Amino acid sequence: MRKLTTREDVVLLLLDWIRPLKKHYSDGGAWLMVGNTSAHYGESSIRMEGFSRVLWGLGPLFAGGNENLPEGIRQETEEWKVLARNGLIHGTDPKHEEYWLDIWDYDQKMVETAAIANAILLAPDVFWEPLDTLQKQQVYDWLNQINGHKIHNNNWRFFRVLVNVLFQKLGMPHDRAALKEDLGVIEHCYEGDGWYFDGHPGQKDYYIPFAMHYYGLIYAAHRKDAEPEYCSELRHRAELFYRDFIYWFDGDGREVPYGRSLTYRFAHSAAFAAMAFAGADVPLGELKHLLLGNLRYWGSKPIFDCGGILTIGYQYPNLIMSERYNAPGSPYWAFKTFLMLALPQTHPFWQAEERQPRTAQKKLLAHPGMIAVHEGRGHTLLYPTGQCSANFGNTAAKYQKFVYSNQFGFSVSRGTDLEDGAFDNTLAAAGTEENIWRMRGRAEKFEVTQEYTRTLYEIMPGVRVESMIFPVERGHFRVHFVKADVSVRLADGGFAVPAEEGVKRSDVSMTEKDEYGIHCKFPWGSAGAVNQDKMGEAVLVTPFPNTNLMYGITVIPTVRYTLEPGEYRLVNYFYGEAQKPEEPLALTEFAAPEAGKWL
Repeated sequence: MRKLTTREDVVLLLLDWIRPLKKHYSDGGAWLMVGNTSAHYGESSIRMEGFSRVLWGLGPLFAGGNENLPEGIRQETEEWKVLARNGLIHGTDPKHEEYWLDIWDYDQKMVETAAIANAILLAPDVFWEPLDTLQKQQVYDWLNQINGHKIHNNNWRFFRVLVNVLFQKLGMPHDRAALKEDLGVIEHCYEGDGWYFDGHPGQKDYYIPFAMHYYGLIYAAHRKDAEPEYCSELRHRAELFYRDFIYWFDGDGREVPYGRSLTYRFAHSAAFAAMAFAGADVPLGELKHLLLGNLRYWGSKPIFDCGGILTIGYQYPNLIMSERYNAPGSPYWAFKTFLMLALPQTHPFWQAEERQPRTAQKKLLAHPGMIAVHEGRGHTLLYPTGQCSANFGNTAAKYQKFVYSNQFGFSVSRGTDLEDGAFDNTLAAAGTEENIWRMRGRAEKFEVTQEYTRTLYEIMPGVRVESMIFPVERGHFRVHFVKADVSVRLADGGFAVPAEEGVKRSDVSMTEKDEYGIHCKFPWGSAGAVNQDKMGEAVLVTPFPNTNLMYGITVIPTVRYTLEPGEYRLVNYFYGEAQKPEEPLALTEFAAPEAGKWL
């Protein structure tokens, strides 16, 4: 991993990461084909997507001023200009064999228009001015199709906004009615205090920073003279959002994996780059530290295949956790973070000294409905409730678990047994006469306070649960009020701790079991579960490999129950830390509530 301090360092990193792509471009440059897996939108859009997503890095690279870079790097940059420009020309030429095809209602290619519009906005000297009259018209005609088709009422509206902003800047006809409508939809999604929702009020994930704020700040940067008040408001919203969003990261920029589209990896820090780009009033030293720290972290992980291609997955290649819209080129959405390259080396961002943001140990984040906790030694946790999303793949695991950790990630199911279900940090249930385990879906009711989250749900037919989660200084307590009309087995899973580090494998001597608890004490980390109601049994579940997003092989400390019909109060304590503890665990005193509120 390269040292990352200056703009030149980041330029060299980008070039390192795109150099292996060159041999995978089509002859005309309009398609990029880096794999053979599929997505719901089919091969034509997959190839086009591969081309467009690299532009999130190339556009800023070309815009930021490269005259002071070493000659060899400047020459390589010039070669990329030719390749990318030729791809744009051929992809928008209806007579060329690599034409990207027409855009239709709700078309995936609408997503990719944003990358193209942004690249032209940033570097018209590369993507527009060298084109002849016919080529310019064809680029305009292809992009303008988005104005004639239906588009989702969420962050997608910004794709059409950016296209029309581009047309305004180029002095070409644009759709004023569509622009007004789209900005109206975006305003409808704004809740206040810097928080949007992404089309559905219950969905607040990384699409808020790397979509809603990211595109809004690009808009603010390009329209600040024409619409100073609105653009000032967009920057102000980002400033408010920053105060909450930094709690999703540890002090060195490592984020908590939570929600969908995690294969976009370092795109999670892209909003910080947009804040610097648009001139939001946020400390530049903090933005720089979070951005570069996030890139340093990801650059140290095995996220590329043996040929240097960015893979589908999270901390390692993993199709099990993917969504139906993840094609081989999709992960290059991560390049949105390289927007910082649009800032020249003389910009105050690059001159600022890196500084960690100051955060409290615990904070209530009211809009996304979660408690954020920074336990120390880099362990950052989010305790959400009430989140939901459309089904893009393993949705319950991505939104409905009790806690999400930047040291342990979370696991997704690849079956319905307890082991292949990989039920970490959630309550799972199965009938006593079957072996089909499940975790909860959407909540019936929920609330979040500074001290706890509370969620009411039906975990399986005939079994309703009210769960309260209480974060403490280290770990958390869970209180489940259960009303069972049928016999049921329950498994309350803790953190999925890695069972090996490199070639070093855990063994039975590293796990201790006492009367009510089980404790993994591995040299590289610890995790445990303690049953406090004295009705359950603490066990170690070994889930299937590749179910966890961060570690290929894990074990999950779990408390298991077998309950007859009736009403119960279950109380358990869970902890974890992905490094050897400095001192033995001292179990916190805890007075569990005697009764639920809703059950």
